[in-house]
Amino acid sequence: MKVSDIKLNIEKILDDNKANNIISINLKNKSYIADYMVVASGTSSRHLQSLSEILVTELKKLGIRDGLIEGRDSNDWKLVDAHDVIIHIFHPEKREFYDLEKMWSEEIPKEKAMI
Repeated sequence: MKVSDIKLNIEKILDDNKANNIISINLKNKSYIADYMVVASGTSSRHLQSLSEILVTELKKLGIRDGLIEGRDSNDWKLVDAHDVIIHIFHPEKREFYDLEKMWSEEIPKEKAMI
């Protein structure tokens, strides 16, 4: 499965499970850590945890068997590592504070990408 198809599946899974404000950021010319970053908001700490667990379960069905959840102890943020797609799920206030969309919106030449 192509990375762009995995990203589309992730967006659909998040949308189907009531994540809010789902944004995808193309990282191909910005970083070597992944091809895409998906950022979404949940409505509560329980919703954040549920979204991250659902993502890992559904990613396994797509063949991504070793997806990892970071931030299990956090009530405000979860990260799901799906290799070429990184998913951040935030409580709205934390999302506004970290503002990853703004941070990653700037075009960076590939030769200058640090990570």
